[in-house]
Amino acid sequence: MHTFSAEVSRIQDLTHDVRAIELRLLEPSSIAFKAGQFVSFEVPKEGQPRPVTRPYSIASPPGQRDRILLVLNLVQGGPGSSYLFGLREGERASFKGPAGAFYLRDEGVRDLLFVATGTGIAPLRSMILAQLERGESRSVTLFWGLRSQRDLYWQEELTALAADHPNFSFVTTLSRPDPGWEGASGRVTALIDAQVSSAGNLAVYLCGGSGMIKDVTARLNAKGLCPIYREKYYD
Repeated sequence: MHTFSAEVSRIQDLTHDVRAIELRLLEPSSIAFKAGQFVSFEVPKEGQPRPVTRPYSIASPPGQRDRILLVLNLVQGGPGSSYLFGLREGERASFKGPAGAFYLRDEGVRDLLFVATGTGIAPLRSMILAQLERGESRSVTLFWGLRSQRDLYWQEELTALAADHPNFSFVTTLSRPDPGWEGASGRVTALIDAQVSSAGNLAVYLCGGSGMIKDVTARLNAKGLCPIYREKYYD
């Protein structure tokens, strides 16, 4: 892994507790990574004599090499999110990377299914953008589970991607929607039951909590054998 120095070039609050942080690379001035990989920050932790290491997936595509995008929840008392949420535009930060075995593979003619809960969308966004840039015709589908309307973000971006790429589709489902929600409701596992008839021609990427990963894996295995790549993003 390499050590990078960067400047915070943009901060965007996506929801009440999710923030996007763009880091423009200074030294070295570019990064080469595989879609889905992460970088790590050494951050102080109260009561600990030494910094602790916290990984964060890169949400931007590999083709954008002069900067990276991070997307994260604010976790009360969490040393990593507390540090990153404390950064301001123009400040500098350092990180190490890239690293991680959860990345987009070349699966030949298999259709791609991406399943995320919460900010597990971050590495999948990088993968989806990288795959769509290839210009292939095989199907790319995203199932994304969030809690309620106030947790929604990137919906306009995904809608625009679907309009520009006929082979891409997505479903955002809310597990606890407020009145007035007209989209899908329930957990992402229900989407597997309802919309995946066979897993035999799929390559699947899962990112989220261990419960979702376990349940989706079991449902897919009941529909056929296929490569399933997993990243437990939080628990």
